[in-house]
Amino acid sequence: MREERPALHCGFLLNPEVKNILLVRTDRIGDVILSLPMLPLLKRKFPGAAITLLVREYTRELVEHHSCVDEVLVYENEGSIGSLWSMLLTIRERKFDAAIIPYPRFRPTLILFLAGIRVRVGSGYRWYSFLYNRRIYEHRKDARRHEVEYNLSLLGAFGIDPASSPEFEFRIPPSSEAVVESLLARKGIGAGDKFAVLHPGSGGSARDWPAANFAKLGNRIAGELGLKIVVTGGKGEEALVSTTAGGLASPAASFGGVLSLDELAALLHRATVFVSNSTGPMHIAAVVGTPVVAFFPPIVQCSPVRWGPYTRKKRVFVADNAACPLCKGSPCRSNVCMEQIDVEKVYAATKELIDE
Repeated sequence: MREERPALHCGFLLNPEVKNILLVRTDRIGDVILSLPMLPLLKRKFPGAAITLLVREYTRELVEHHSCVDEVLVYENEGSIGSLWSMLLTIRERKFDAAIIPYPRFRPTLILFLAGIRVRVGSGYRWYSFLYNRRIYEHRKDARRHEVEYNLSLLGAFGIDPASSPEFEFRIPPSSEAVVESLLARKGIGAGDKFAVLHPGSGGSARDWPAANFAKLGNRIAGELGLKIVVTGGKGEEALVSTTAGGLASPAASFGGVLSLDELAALLHRATVFVSNSTGPMHIAAVVGTPVVAFFPPIVQCSPVRWGPYTRKKRVFVADNAACPLCKGSPCRSNVCMEQIDVEKVYAATKELIDE
């Protein structure tokens, strides 16, 4: 087994004349959010350089308003040779001096190589890692550190101190705030009303706490704390949102698959507390400053050590597979482990968080 070690610096400092940097984040919402602290550090190191992000269309809104981002490129239809060729031509035309790819995948990596980008930073632990010329030998799957810290460690190849304190910037367009205020008003939630957001799905990124438990928690929050309840979900989670809302004693405002990411951020910024499984919106809530209660499965790769909300205003619950009647301490096999997270304990932690 290859010994794990930090980035290969080899006395290398990027040419101060660098003018064009590409950051590749073709994965999901949380991954993009947790890469945001890389941007101000890059801009500070190379104040004259342009920074471009390569992302999926559905995460574009997360970065297009950032003050350090000069351009956003969209990467889609990976299976199409024509789209890959078009992407290669687009990247080659921009003459990037350096590229960073925190989430290694073969095709984007090959594009960076074929585009002739002079400095290519990525993992040293893939069969195609020879396509990078600045390799980071650090496994992420054992979840020893937070994803933010893993991302920042890539910047060591540029002579940037990876121990720098992470800075998050997330701008919500006023137009999105106006849309959300209008939607809430139609649901009977006024500008001065406090509300809790329940997000029972995870988009398949984690194991889920049961919808019935979210509803029981919502009833406690509404009945004893006097908060109104909002239930949210992404596209494809409309039925889950409806089921959760249907289990509440009082009508809830339901937004299943209807909000853009900017609008979701505006909603979460208004919320008193956000309760969810481990999922992208959890990271949005943390970044906009909303207290977060989050649920995680007992799986190392999904550990809150790596994927937890990056905020001090949080309460985190990890399922105990030793108490699970199905797994009995063996590796987690289903959502049965998640059912062992007690509603009463979650309510107590949520109340405590709100009181703070």
